[in-house]
Amino acid sequence: MVADTHTLELPTERILVLDFGSQYTQLIARRVRECGVYSAIYSYDTPVDLIFKFKPTGVILSGGPATVTEEFTARVAPEVLNLGVPVLGICYGMQTIVAQLGGQVENALVHEYGHTEMNLIGTSELLTDTGPASEASTTMNVWMSHGDRVIEMPLGFESIAESAASPYAAIADTSRHLYGLQFHPEVTHTEGGKEILQRFLHVICGCSSDWQTGSIIDAQIDSIKQTVGTGRVILALSGGVDSSVCAALLHRAIGEQLTCIFVDNGLLRLNEAQIVRKNMVEKLGVDIVTVKAEDRFFTALSGVSDPEEKRKIIGREFIEIFQEEARELQNIKWLAQGTIYPDVIESAGAHTQKAKVIKSHHNVGGLPDSMHLQLLEPLRELFKDEVREVGVELGLPPEIVYRHPFPGPGLGVR
Repeated sequence: MVADTHTLELPTERILVLDFGSQYTQLIARRVRECGVYSAIYSYDTPVDLIFKFKPTGVILSGGPATVTEEFTARVAPEVLNLGVPVLGICYGMQTIVAQLGGQVENALVHEYGHTEMNLIGTSELLTDTGPASEASTTMNVWMSHGDRVIEMPLGFESIAESAASPYAAIADTSRHLYGLQFHPEVTHTEGGKEILQRFLHVICGCSSDWQTGSIIDAQIDSIKQTVGTGRVILALSGGVDSSVCAALLHRAIGEQLTCIFVDNGLLRLNEAQIVRKNMVEKLGVDIVTVKAEDRFFTALSGVSDPEEKRKIIGREFIEIFQEEARELQNIKWLAQGTIYPDVIESAGAHTQKAKVIKSHHNVGGLPDSMHLQLLEPLRELFKDEVREVGVELGLPPEIVYRHPFPGPGLGVR
């Protein structure tokens, strides 16, 4: 059976982003991390016990395509609004807070899409000193994308901003630390959006800025050393950004205990094997075993046309090869992969009951129950831009860190 996966040791300060299906959900999580605070995405319908286990410092409810005006629609668990930590609802997230706490939301006659001028009402710790204008400015240019609007706030809330079509464009219940924004602060179109998120994170939630590349590397190197001990690790090396950065991180942590396995499956870019060996052996000094397996993959894929089925076949063949190579080496206990956070999300693995699979990732979707190696995935909690930053910090050359992405299945699904 597949053993527990070793991933990044998480900081104590963390923001939970509950996803209601917005196209901007991953962007929200990334913006939070850009502010120096760790964030994770869970589905809105995640069991409450998992949310309690996560121990969030604050919660953000994303937007979504649904409407709270229908009888049966997505709702956040009531316990989330009573966790005792600050909660920020964005667009649909704000509307479900209002609807669930006794306010009213209606389908507006005037829908707001795109740039909208918003007037600030009084002062608030969420919106104060935001925007490119002077501190005395009472207006903001924000990005709206909604058809519903709040027409009555729940008891305890006050309006802190309004637009021509939305009398409650931003609301706050400071006593319960509940906040709502009808607009999207996470997109660059909202002037002062980053400052709004920073104030929610640092002023309201009290988070520091500990989520930085240097601290991520130091913490993970220590964690890898403690986890692996004297055991040996093989890394599934494709030569892409993720696996190359993973190789550099592991090599920094455990040195000669790491062996990289590069599988030439016949589905790669021109001269890929030579480029990978040059980059990893000459520039990093890592140990690489190259497996020539073109015929094996072509045979397994013969007659298969469905891309999803191809991904699973390719993932299965990769794992079988890695296990075979591990048997040839001594004391191999770990299989390392360059899995990153979007891989997990796309494969519907981000703590969700109803998430739709975008595609099964060859790392996430193709692991058999019979695999005898333990998984080591030190980049599993990182977004692609964070992986690149780690690579730069580790000293990888630009031609590796900024390589054009090329998926593990390669040309097999093209």
